[in-house]
Amino acid sequence: MSFSVDVKSELVGLIDAKRHCQLAELAAILSAEARFEIRQGKSALVFQSENAFLSQKYQALLQRVFLIEAAEAADQLSHIIRLEQSEQLRNMLMALKIMDVTGRIVHPNLDADGLLLQKSCCKRAFIRGAFLASGSISNPEKSYHFEIVCVSEDKAKILQKLLCDFDLDAKIVQRKKHFVVYLKEGAQIVDVLNIMGAHIALMNLENLRIVKEMRNSVNRKVNCETANINKIVNASVRQIEAIKYIQAQNGWDELPENLQEMARVRLEYPDASLLELGELCEPAVGKSGVNHRLRKLCELAEKMGLAQKES
Repeated sequence: MSFSVDVKSELVGLIDAKRHCQLAELAAILSAEARFEIRQGKSALVFQSENAFLSQKYQALLQRVFLIEAAEAADQLSHIIRLEQSEQLRNMLMALKIMDVTGRIVHPNLDADGLLLQKSCCKRAFIRGAFLASGSISNPEKSYHFEIVCVSEDKAKILQKLLCDFDLDAKIVQRKKHFVVYLKEGAQIVDVLNIMGAHIALMNLENLRIVKEMRNSVNRKVNCETANINKIVNASVRQIEAIKYIQAQNGWDELPENLQEMARVRLEYPDASLLELGELCEPAVGKSGVNHRLRKLCELAEKMGLAQKES
């Protein structure tokens, strides 16, 4: 299963104990996956989704909050639940602030009323319902990306504000006819999992993040050490080439004793570090002293014509 499926399978069984939170989550689901229909002069609320998790959660909330046993007509690909015009439906719409006390529909597009999203716990429930309806999380082993697809910019802005209320840097991007609210950082995805109540998925993600960060840290150290080794090897090759060029030009005897000693030590120990070369000298020389002498040898070789030969 994908990571998104794991998260949704955990969230589908999570139903808040408080009725106002249940209403908030139900409002999020209806906002994403339901519509009003009128047939033969009678209205109905139609829920349709290919998401089996969402259908299961929707029915559980209907039964828990309004004692409605939803009749479901489903084919192999989609779940369709119709709530025909009735006193139960009227009570439900009024509780969700979609209908006022006069029977007028005040949110024909099933947008969530702000009165349902006043408390922090209700905001958490709404985000959970929105994710169950149209959200996804990429495989954290590859990248960090959390998104919820909204059918309108207004719905996206509502969701963005709720996420920002929890100090998450949620952004919106338009993708064809839809608006996508998304998060990109691993730490923020951990936070949003905690907000939704997906604590098992959160622990799994944290474990993956730890392994990933350790792997990246090891790779950085290996790359750094490799770069240092390459730098040392390249420098050694240049130094040995310079010393051999001076020898070939019969310039060895004209070198000061300290440079002659350094030249002999470098030729004898081509793989030694500057520190090791200094310890091999009599008397011992520090790294800066070794570096200074080797640089002098390279400069002398260039003056004698090594640069012209390389070109």
